[in-house]
Amino acid sequence: MDNPLYLTAQAGFGLLTIGCLVLFILQIKRGVALTAWESPDKKNFIKRIIISLVVWACFVSAWSLSGSMSDFGLFPFNMMPVIVVPLIVAVFFLSSRKMGEVLRHIPPANIIRLQSFRFVVEVLLWILFVADALPVQMTFEGRNFDILAGFSAPVIAVLVAKGNISRSGVVIWNLLCLGLLLNIVITAILSLPSPWRVFMNEPANYVVTYFPISWLPGFLVPLAYYLHFMSLRQMRQR
Repeated sequence: MDNPLYLTAQAGFGLLTIGCLVLFILQIKRGVALTAWESPDKKNFIKRIIISLVVWACFVSAWSLSGSMSDFGLFPFNMMPVIVVPLIVAVFFLSSRKMGEVLRHIPPANIIRLQSFRFVVEVLLWILFVADALPVQMTFEGRNFDILAGFSAPVIAVLVAKGNISRSGVVIWNLLCLGLLLNIVITAILSLPSPWRVFMNEPANYVVTYFPISWLPGFLVPLAYYLHFMSLRQMRQR
């Protein structure tokens, strides 16, 4: 697609994903550095995370570039790896004892502040809609209210840093924003050109299967709920 807006969105999703993952790794590295682990254990923990992310990036990229992800004759198996694998990893990664210790050394405000990237995601989705590459229900002009999570994240982060919001308030914010995320994920699934399609307006939601926009369901959506789960675990530990 030669549309300049589409190319802008492509570049935006690529740069946003890389930037978010770098910031995420830096926060994990900060927490690991403050643990009482031996130096080799710290290095191995970070190394495993980086290797896992690189391997997953290669898989998502290859899966979408090969055309397998956009082959809806295979549905739901064309989308299943991108959706299911991060969920399975989340169960083991975020519930582990080591991750719990790392989270004790990361300021809760830092985890919450990272959720600001969702505002940029919504802008990029709107650009795709203007480029006639995405249905309206996937944007803030339609059924996507996830921009509220991106707007509110820096505000909540400041309140947390200053101690002006209770633990219950942070938990409620996380749960509400998880609800916003679930809403758009369901909307996206029901907009795919599949037998499950409910929203019949054109264009169908093909674009999330094309590289590098495939990093949206492959990285950015999992990152959003990973950050919520991390924040909720921090609140429980406190």
